[in-house]
Amino acid sequence: MKYYLTTPIYYVNDKPHIGHAYCTIVSDILAQYHRLRGEDVFFLTGIDENSLKNIESAEKLGMGDRIQEYLDMQASIWQETWDSLGITNSDFIRTTESRHKKGVAKFWKRVEQQGDIYKGEYEGFYCIGCEEFIRPTDLVDGLCPIHKREPQKLLERNYFFSAQNYRERLLDHIEKNPDFIQPVSRRNEVINYIRDHFEDISISRQTMKWGIPVPDDPEQVIYVWFDALINYLTGIGYGWDDELFVRYWPADLHLVGKEIIKFHCALWPAMLMSAGIPLPARVFAHGFLTIDGQKMSKSLGNAIDPLEIAKVHGIDALRYFLLREVPFGGDGDFSNERFSQRYESDLSKGVGNFVSRVLAMAEKAESSLLKLDPGLRRDDKESGVQERVRETWQEYEEAFDRTRPDEALEAVWYLISFGDKYIEEKKPWAIHKEDKEEYTRIMDTLLELVRQVSILIYPFMPETALKIWRQLNIEDAQKGLYVAKLKEWRAVPIATIERGEALFPQSK
Repeated sequence: MKYYLTTPIYYVNDKPHIGHAYCTIVSDILAQYHRLRGEDVFFLTGIDENSLKNIESAEKLGMGDRIQEYLDMQASIWQETWDSLGITNSDFIRTTESRHKKGVAKFWKRVEQQGDIYKGEYEGFYCIGCEEFIRPTDLVDGLCPIHKREPQKLLERNYFFSAQNYRERLLDHIEKNPDFIQPVSRRNEVINYIRDHFEDISISRQTMKWGIPVPDDPEQVIYVWFDALINYLTGIGYGWDDELFVRYWPADLHLVGKEIIKFHCALWPAMLMSAGIPLPARVFAHGFLTIDGQKMSKSLGNAIDPLEIAKVHGIDALRYFLLREVPFGGDGDFSNERFSQRYESDLSKGVGNFVSRVLAMAEKAESSLLKLDPGLRRDDKESGVQERVRETWQEYEEAFDRTRPDEALEAVWYLISFGDKYIEEKKPWAIHKEDKEEYTRIMDTLLELVRQVSILIYPFMPETALKIWRQLNIEDAQKGLYVAKLKEWRAVPIATIERGEALFPQSK
């Protein structure tokens, strides 16, 4: 089975902030989970380089006559950021690449041949911050309500896309495919937009001098959104590698921010319908991430660099915090105080302490544990450990199927809490000398519980999972095995224990 997922492509008018990292990290977690399932995963991210706001930023740096040099510089920053955060994307698409331009030209021609592109006059407002044509009724005191700036007043003769031709087909598709737009609140929002406001859209700019030229009309460049959305096709070979494209399209998931959902759930599927290309299976829109209760903005100077945050407690801790603290699909808040609190309570005193306790006690029984007859290895029936593990896996996989990795993580932490209670109930330290055989059986169960936890946390905290595997000396045995096998009780034997440093040392 294949699994193809994407992030939005980001504007490069600044360096990545914690909001960009949130979306990209969640995407990485989903990719890691599907790889663990043994699926053929293609994870695409990238940058949008044909935006007017990128040009504005280049001009502010005195690079207005060296736009491509500016874009190359920014592209390196973005790629290095994702590499430093351990993001495992399969490819990184740039909209100034020749492969993208080739695919965009092919797509334009297909829509044009369908009769859905015509020339007309656009007179109205354009917000550079949104990179969007906006209606006068959307303005608040003459300003864009999102960016609080006055939009440009335009009068241009442009090319238009006949989006209205697909209004009924779109509504019908959404009705017949209830999972196409998630979460449900966004679905209702999109339905209302398509029904009441979806109209033909200008897809070229006469006055814009940076971008992909309209085929057969180099005096105009393609509107940034019509160009950018096609990255989901060109990133997997559309226009340049037919075999790769057929292998991965349609996308299984587009992960986007809620502010751009109408582009992805109205304009994009209409474009695909016109071009005769199958629609993606699902679009999931996550909420906004605020900083200490305030929206991130340049004017407030509160945009947080994810690399600086990762230096505090580590990359895995950051990945954990973003998924545990923010209800996926809703809005959430980041604060250094909450990050440190989660680190201490959930990581240092939670999973870190649980693993450390088990391995410390197991060291005392290691010689007898390794000699224990497999026939004597049994889970205490009263503890229900195996049953709890099976239930956790069921909840975990169902949560991922619904694109709710936050709920999957919650199920794992419930299992860790269960393990702590099992230790307190059995009190293995109290019977270590009196009943070594029973002590060994209890520790055998606890070690297997640690192994199960290590697999479950792998998509969220891969480095932490690898550390646990090394401590259990099962790293090699783990390779090449997937969830279907790994979640079986004692699927991988534990040979010996090599307890190392604490997974999450307590802050000094």
